[in-house]
Amino acid sequence: MKRNEFICKMESTTWEVLIIGGGASGLGAALEAASRGYKTLLVEQYDFTKGTSSRSTKLVHGGVRYLAQGDIFLVLEALKERGILLKNAPHLVKNIAFLIPSYTWWYKPFYTIGLTFYDVLSGRLRFGKSIPFSRKKTVKKIPTIRKRNLRGSIKYHDGQFDDARLGINLVQTIIENNGVAINYVKVEDFVKENGKICGVLVKDQETGNTYTVKSKIVLNATGVFVDKLVQKDNLNAAHIVKPSQGVHLVVDKKFLQSKYALMIPKTRDGRVLFAVPWYNKVIIGTTDIPKDEAVIEPKATNEEIDFILETAGRFLELKPTRADVKSIFAGLRPLAAPKKTTDTKTKEISRKHKIIVSKSNLVSIIGGKWTTYREMGEDVVNKLAKIAKLPKRKSNTEELHIHGYKKNVDFKKPLYFYGSDLKKIEKLIKANPNLGDWISEDLKIKKVQVVWAVRNEYARNVEDVLSRRTRALFLDAKESIRIAPEVAKIIAKELAYDIDWEKEQIKSFTKLANGYLLN
Repeated sequence: MKRNEFICKMESTTWEVLIIGGGASGLGAALEAASRGYKTLLVEQYDFTKGTSSRSTKLVHGGVRYLAQGDIFLVLEALKERGILLKNAPHLVKNIAFLIPSYTWWYKPFYTIGLTFYDVLSGRLRFGKSIPFSRKKTVKKIPTIRKRNLRGSIKYHDGQFDDARLGINLVQTIIENNGVAINYVKVEDFVKENGKICGVLVKDQETGNTYTVKSKIVLNATGVFVDKLVQKDNLNAAHIVKPSQGVHLVVDKKFLQSKYALMIPKTRDGRVLFAVPWYNKVIIGTTDIPKDEAVIEPKATNEEIDFILETAGRFLELKPTRADVKSIFAGLRPLAAPKKTTDTKTKEISRKHKIIVSKSNLVSIIGGKWTTYREMGEDVVNKLAKIAKLPKRKSNTEELHIHGYKKNVDFKKPLYFYGSDLKKIEKLIKANPNLGDWISEDLKIKKVQVVWAVRNEYARNVEDVLSRRTRALFLDAKESIRIAPEVAKIIAKELAYDIDWEKEQIKSFTKLANGYLLN
């Protein structure tokens, strides 16, 4: 019912700000615009955070690597935003300690000095003090770490979160601030008057209906797909995005056996590798490989898989193999295309966001990362308001609590990430005790979560629920395939779909999930 209301409102309203893309940058901009009181609409052709924004390393961080590259301004900005995000979404963001192992004499003093500077840059928003650990203490903290030649480690602190859960909480916050956000609505074309964009032609992916939507200004926040809309606006426009692929492997917690994360600051080819505990599993990644084409479901190459396994195996006594991988996921970073075509090392391209305005007033945002989503939103909405001559209004998102906000969350509770919504979920179980049954006890997913996702989190199908409202697909692809039929049945009942819809959903999700398994 809510979706139908939103579709009617989408068509009947002249919007002040229209945002295309439901990832980190689009959601940040939509919340910024809506919270300032601008009439704001966000449309996403797939599900919210379907692309890159659900495929991160799950870190809210200043970026130790950017510090090493000398990008102090980006680190300062990210550290400030890290603190703001912890303050505004304490049910999703938590402090996590990292250890950088030292196998040479100079590692400990070198990184202790660097990370002390990282702490200084954090100021009052510091997550914890960086300190060197002895060999004995390092082994105690991460029992599976490679002990041969180990001299000790350096501990530092950063943030961890659930990217897709933050995404859906942002959608809810946008709607609470009188904005509208709709998934499965695709922009087919731009509407122009006197050479300037004044709206879009959209298609509802569920019904096939098309609508003309009017807006004073349009933001292209489609991540790695930004060029498609730039060229729809102007066939001769140059490419502004250079996709870079990052791959992550998910393995059992036995490979780390720790609440601490492991950070390898310089691999053989100069990258950074993390092994991070997450939802009772361990994420190992990532890679940084330039790609020529943007696709919605990128695939890891054998080279990337072998690189991650081989590197992790050099720092862990218990070496993960291909057979140990529970799930593998890849994402494409929307990096700003370098000016020189010879610049192909994506790890050296700045993660700072860029705003580009076309002659027709199409505003596009590229680059950036989850940690700085709010600052990106503030920056781009200032630009949109100026171009569209909207009333000048100050940003208030630094103090704005994200939906689900709850202090003193017990992160050991399986459903902690619902924050303040948890009481309502428990109320649903009380009214219907059957909803408290496990769908997957291993992944800690209950029937009530599927019902809640459909009724309150705009989930439309099995993939939405198992990939992003819960993280089953990313944590254990085989288990997600096993539970898909039960999830399809619950969704079908909620949305009044028939058995054919259920069968089609199981078939399409199984096909998708097989791509997250290593053969």
